[in-house]
Amino acid sequence: MTDANVRIPEEAKDRLAAIAAAEGLSLRAYLARLAQTLLTPAERAERAERARAALGEWNGYAPTPLQERDLDSELDRRLARVTGR
Repeated sequence: MTDANVRIPEEAKDRLAAIAAAEGLSLRAYLARLAQTLLTPAERAERAERARAALGEWNGYAPTPLQERDLDSELDRRLARVTGR
């Protein structure tokens, strides 16, 4: 495996290195593990679509795009209230 150089602010590197060290990992190993656990936008969309299909099969739930937007807005509103944003 070849290495890559990534330029980030020193404070971010120090924070990531501290987190990695607390888990007994090098920064390189920690970032490699982190990359394996995160989903790309395409992977998230695919999972969401599979979940919608499974929910539809299970109980017939099939919101319209307008209903989805309304639900997303409500969730955003509630999260903003809880996080103070």
